[in-house]
Amino acid sequence: MSRIALIAGEGRLAPAIAAALDQPLVYALDNLKPQVEAKPFRLERLVPFLDELTDQGVTQAVFAGAIRRPKIEPELFDARTLTIVPRILMGMQSGDDAALRAVLDVFEEAGISICSVDQILPDLVPGEGVLAGEPSPRDQKDAARAAEIVRGLGALDIGQGAVVAQGLCLAVEALPGTQAMLEFARLHAGLKPDPKGAGGVLYKAPKPGQDRRIDLPTIGPDTVTQAAEAGLAGIAWEAGSVILLERTEAMRRAQAAGLFLWARG
Repeated sequence: MSRIALIAGEGRLAPAIAAALDQPLVYALDNLKPQVEAKPFRLERLVPFLDELTDQGVTQAVFAGAIRRPKIEPELFDARTLTIVPRILMGMQSGDDAALRAVLDVFEEAGISICSVDQILPDLVPGEGVLAGEPSPRDQKDAARAAEIVRGLGALDIGQGAVVAQGLCLAVEALPGTQAMLEFARLHAGLKPDPKGAGGVLYKAPKPGQDRRIDLPTIGPDTVTQAAEAGLAGIAWEAGSVILLERTEAMRRAQAAGLFLWARG
Protein backbone atom coordinates (compact mmCIF):
# COMPACT_ATOMS: atom_id res chain seq x y z
CA MET A 1 0.00 0.00 0.00
CA SER A 2 1.31 3.43 -0.96
CA ARG A 3 1.97 5.73 2.00
CA ILE A 4 2.92 9.36 2.40
CA ALA A 5 5.62 10.73 4.69
CA LEU A 6 5.39 14.15 6.31
CA ILE A 7 8.76 15.79 6.86
CA ALA A 8 7.82 18.19 9.62
CA GLY A 9 9.42 21.53 10.30
CA GLU A 10 8.68 23.99 13.09
CA GLY A 11 5.58 26.17 13.32
CA ARG A 12 1.89 25.54 12.78
CA LEU A 13 1.96 24.25 9.22
CA ALA A 14 3.10 20.70 9.99
CA PRO A 15 0.19 19.96 12.40
CA ALA A 16 -2.29 21.30 9.83
CA ILE A 17 -0.90 19.01 7.14
CA ALA A 18 -0.71 16.02 9.50
CA ALA A 19 -4.40 16.48 10.37
CA ALA A 20 -5.33 16.47 6.68
CA LEU A 21 -3.52 13.21 5.88
CA ASP A 22 -4.64 9.66 6.58
CA GLN A 23 -2.14 8.20 9.07
CA PRO A 24 1.02 9.77 7.66
CA LEU A 25 4.47 8.71 8.75
CA VAL A 26 5.88 11.82 10.41
CA TYR A 27 9.60 12.58 10.61
CA ALA A 28 11.72 15.60 11.47
CA LEU A 29 15.39 16.54 11.41
CA ASP A 30 16.69 15.93 14.90
CA ASN A 31 17.68 19.57 15.43
CA LEU A 32 14.03 20.66 15.15
CA LYS A 33 11.11 20.78 17.58
CA PRO A 34 7.97 20.41 15.46
CA GLN A 35 4.51 20.91 16.95
CA VAL A 36 3.57 17.36 15.97
CA GLU A 37 4.90 14.02 17.16
CA ALA A 38 7.69 13.02 14.79
CA LYS A 39 10.45 10.43 14.54
CA PRO A 40 13.85 12.15 14.24
CA PHE A 41 16.34 11.50 11.46
CA ARG A 42 19.78 12.88 10.64
CA LEU A 43 20.95 14.39 7.38
CA GLU A 44 24.23 12.48 7.77
CA ARG A 45 22.25 9.25 7.36
CA LEU A 46 19.93 10.41 4.62
CA VAL A 47 20.30 7.34 2.38
CA PRO A 48 19.44 4.81 5.15
CA PHE A 49 16.51 7.07 6.07
CA LEU A 50 15.23 6.91 2.49
CA ASP A 51 15.64 3.13 2.60
CA GLU A 52 13.45 3.09 5.72
CA LEU A 53 10.77 5.12 3.96
CA THR A 54 10.84 2.84 0.93
CA ASP A 55 10.64 -0.28 3.13
CA GLN A 56 7.47 1.15 4.69
CA GLY A 57 5.84 1.66 1.30
CA VAL A 58 6.33 5.42 1.12
CA THR A 59 6.04 6.74 -2.44
CA GLN A 60 5.29 10.40 -1.65
CA ALA A 61 6.56 12.98 0.82
CA VAL A 62 5.44 16.46 1.79
CA PHE A 63 7.65 19.00 3.55
CA ALA A 64 5.78 21.35 5.90
CA GLY A 65 7.12 23.95 8.30
CA ALA A 66 10.29 25.92 8.92
CA ILE A 67 13.56 24.00 8.63
CA ARG A 68 16.81 25.22 10.13
CA ARG A 69 20.11 23.99 8.78
CA PRO A 70 21.41 21.23 11.04
CA LYS A 71 24.91 21.09 12.42
CA ILE A 72 26.74 18.50 10.34
CA GLU A 73 28.80 15.93 12.25
CA PRO A 74 31.12 14.31 9.68
CA GLU A 75 31.84 11.23 11.79
CA LEU A 76 28.16 10.22 11.58
CA PHE A 77 28.03 9.87 7.79
CA ASP A 78 27.45 6.36 6.50
CA ALA A 79 29.30 5.27 3.36
CA ARG A 80 26.40 5.67 0.95
CA THR A 81 25.29 9.09 2.21
CA LEU A 82 28.91 10.19 2.00
CA THR A 83 28.75 9.77 -1.78
CA ILE A 84 26.07 12.50 -2.09
CA VAL A 85 27.66 14.93 0.39
CA PRO A 86 29.31 17.08 -2.30
CA ARG A 87 25.91 17.75 -3.93
CA ILE A 88 24.27 18.70 -0.64
CA LEU A 89 27.17 20.86 0.56
CA MET A 90 27.30 22.67 -2.77
CA GLY A 91 23.61 23.45 -2.42
CA MET A 92 24.02 24.64 1.17
CA GLN A 93 26.80 26.99 0.10
CA SER A 94 24.59 28.44 -2.65
CA GLY A 95 21.60 29.27 -0.43
CA ASP A 96 18.50 27.77 1.16
CA ASP A 97 16.63 27.13 -2.09
CA ALA A 98 19.59 25.38 -3.70
CA ALA A 99 20.10 23.23 -0.58
CA LEU A 100 16.44 22.19 -0.58
CA ARG A 101 16.55 21.39 -4.29
CA ALA A 102 19.52 19.08 -3.70
CA VAL A 103 17.64 17.20 -0.98
CA LEU A 104 14.49 16.94 -3.12
CA ASP A 105 16.54 15.47 -5.95
CA VAL A 106 17.85 12.76 -3.64
CA PHE A 107 14.32 11.89 -2.48
CA GLU A 108 13.08 11.60 -6.06
CA GLU A 109 16.06 9.49 -7.13
CA ALA A 110 14.97 7.09 -4.36
CA GLY A 111 11.53 6.85 -5.99
CA ILE A 112 9.74 9.20 -3.55
CA SER A 113 7.88 12.03 -5.27
CA ILE A 114 7.38 15.37 -3.50
CA CYS A 115 3.88 16.76 -2.94
CA SER A 116 3.30 20.48 -2.45
CA VAL A 117 1.34 21.80 0.51
CA ASP A 118 -1.42 23.09 -1.77
CA GLN A 119 -1.87 19.61 -3.23
CA ILE A 120 -2.80 18.46 0.29
CA LEU A 121 -4.74 21.54 1.41
CA PRO A 122 -5.52 23.86 -1.54
CA ASP A 123 -7.40 26.33 0.69
CA LEU A 124 -4.17 27.18 2.51
CA VAL A 125 -2.95 29.11 -0.55
CA PRO A 126 -5.47 31.92 -1.28
CA GLY A 127 -6.14 33.11 -4.79
CA GLU A 128 -6.32 36.76 -5.78
CA GLY A 129 -8.47 39.06 -3.65
CA VAL A 130 -8.72 41.23 -0.53
CA LEU A 131 -9.53 39.17 2.56
CA ALA A 132 -9.74 41.98 5.11
CA GLY A 133 -9.72 45.78 5.06
CA GLU A 134 -8.90 47.72 1.91
CA PRO A 135 -5.45 48.83 0.71
CA SER A 136 -5.31 52.54 -0.13
CA PRO A 137 -3.67 53.82 -3.34
CA ARG A 138 -0.55 54.59 -1.28
CA ASP A 139 -0.60 51.08 0.16
CA GLN A 140 -0.87 49.64 -3.33
CA LYS A 141 2.19 51.60 -4.42
CA ASP A 142 4.10 50.41 -1.37
CA ALA A 143 3.11 46.82 -2.12
CA ALA A 144 4.30 47.19 -5.72
CA ARG A 145 7.63 48.58 -4.53
CA ALA A 146 8.00 45.78 -1.98
CA ALA A 147 7.27 43.20 -4.68
CA GLU A 148 10.16 44.60 -6.73
CA ILE A 149 12.46 44.34 -3.72
CA VAL A 150 11.41 40.76 -2.91
CA ARG A 151 12.07 39.72 -6.51
CA GLY A 152 15.57 41.14 -6.16
CA LEU A 153 16.14 39.37 -2.83
CA GLY A 154 14.82 36.12 -4.23
CA ALA A 155 17.17 36.18 -7.19
CA LEU A 156 20.03 36.12 -4.65
CA ASP A 157 18.32 33.39 -2.55
CA ILE A 158 18.23 35.67 0.51
CA GLY A 159 14.62 36.02 1.66
CA GLN A 160 10.94 36.12 0.79
CA GLY A 161 9.69 39.35 2.35
CA ALA A 162 10.11 43.09 2.66
CA VAL A 163 8.50 46.02 4.49
CA VAL A 164 7.96 49.24 2.55
CA ALA A 165 6.43 52.44 3.92
CA GLN A 166 5.81 55.59 1.86
CA GLY A 167 8.04 54.20 -0.87
CA LEU A 168 10.98 53.49 1.45
CA CYS A 169 12.22 50.02 2.39
CA LEU A 170 12.29 49.70 6.18
CA ALA A 171 13.35 46.05 6.35
CA VAL A 172 14.00 42.93 4.32
CA GLU A 173 13.77 39.30 5.32
CA ALA A 174 16.98 37.31 5.79
CA LEU A 175 17.98 34.24 7.79
CA PRO A 176 16.41 35.40 11.12
CA GLY A 177 12.95 35.31 9.49
CA THR A 178 9.73 37.31 9.29
CA GLN A 179 9.33 38.08 12.98
CA ALA A 180 12.82 39.57 13.17
CA MET A 181 12.12 41.64 10.03
CA LEU A 182 8.91 43.05 11.51
CA GLU A 183 10.62 43.82 14.82
CA PHE A 184 13.33 45.69 12.91
CA ALA A 185 10.64 47.63 11.02
CA ARG A 186 8.93 48.50 14.32
CA LEU A 187 12.14 49.81 15.82
CA HIS A 188 12.82 51.98 12.76
CA ALA A 189 9.29 53.22 12.08
CA GLY A 190 10.47 56.76 12.88
CA LEU A 191 12.37 56.81 9.58
CA LYS A 192 9.13 57.23 7.64
CA PRO A 193 9.06 60.73 6.06
CA ASP A 194 5.52 61.45 7.24
CA PRO A 195 4.73 59.94 10.67
CA LYS A 196 1.01 60.51 10.00
CA GLY A 197 1.15 59.08 6.49
CA ALA A 198 0.78 55.52 5.23
CA GLY A 199 1.90 52.99 7.81
CA GLY A 200 3.59 50.60 5.41
CA VAL A 201 3.10 47.15 3.92
CA LEU A 202 4.59 43.74 4.58
CA TYR A 203 4.89 41.88 1.28
CA LYS A 204 5.77 38.21 0.83
CA ALA A 205 6.35 36.10 -2.29
CA PRO A 206 8.35 33.05 -3.35
CA LYS A 207 11.76 33.49 -4.89
CA PRO A 208 11.86 33.70 -8.71
CA GLY A 209 12.11 30.19 -10.09
CA GLN A 210 11.58 28.65 -6.65
CA ASP A 211 10.46 25.03 -6.49
CA ARG A 212 6.97 25.57 -5.11
CA ARG A 213 6.69 22.08 -3.71
CA ILE A 214 8.66 23.23 -0.68
CA ASP A 215 9.37 26.33 1.42
CA LEU A 216 6.51 28.52 0.21
CA PRO A 217 6.30 31.75 2.25
CA THR A 218 3.90 31.47 5.17
CA ILE A 219 1.85 34.00 7.11
CA GLY A 220 -0.68 33.51 9.88
CA PRO A 221 -2.38 35.14 12.86
CA ASP A 222 0.92 35.84 14.61
CA THR A 223 2.21 37.62 11.50
CA VAL A 224 -0.86 39.85 11.60
CA THR A 225 -0.25 40.69 15.27
CA GLN A 226 3.42 41.45 14.60
CA ALA A 227 2.54 43.64 11.59
CA ALA A 228 0.07 45.58 13.74
CA GLU A 229 2.71 46.05 16.46
CA ALA A 230 5.07 47.39 13.77
CA GLY A 231 2.47 50.04 12.86
CA LEU A 232 1.87 48.70 9.37
CA ALA A 233 -1.28 49.27 7.34
CA GLY A 234 -1.49 45.72 6.09
CA ILE A 235 -0.02 42.59 4.55
CA ALA A 236 0.10 41.80 0.85
CA TRP A 237 1.42 38.72 -0.91
CA GLU A 238 1.65 37.06 -4.29
CA ALA A 239 -1.73 35.43 -4.92
CA GLY A 240 -1.66 31.65 -5.24
CA SER A 241 1.90 31.46 -3.92
CA VAL A 242 1.80 32.06 -0.14
CA ILE A 243 0.43 29.85 2.64
CA LEU A 244 -2.10 31.52 4.95
CA LEU A 245 -2.49 29.58 8.19
CA GLU A 246 -5.66 29.80 10.29
CA ARG A 247 -7.35 32.08 7.78
CA THR A 248 -10.40 32.87 9.92
CA GLU A 249 -8.31 33.90 12.93
CA ALA A 250 -5.87 35.87 10.76
CA MET A 251 -8.79 37.79 9.21
CA ARG A 252 -10.32 38.40 12.64
CA ARG A 253 -7.08 39.84 13.99
CA ALA A 254 -6.60 41.97 10.88
CA GLN A 255 -10.09 43.42 11.12
CA ALA A 256 -9.66 44.08 14.85
CA ALA A 257 -6.35 45.87 14.22
CA GLY A 258 -7.57 47.77 11.15
CA LEU A 259 -5.12 46.01 8.82
CA PHE A 260 -5.77 44.79 5.30
CA LEU A 261 -4.93 41.32 4.00
CA TRP A 262 -4.44 41.26 0.24
CA ALA A 263 -3.57 38.36 -2.08
CA ARG A 264 -2.17 40.50 -4.87
CA GLY A 265 -2.49 39.37 -8.49
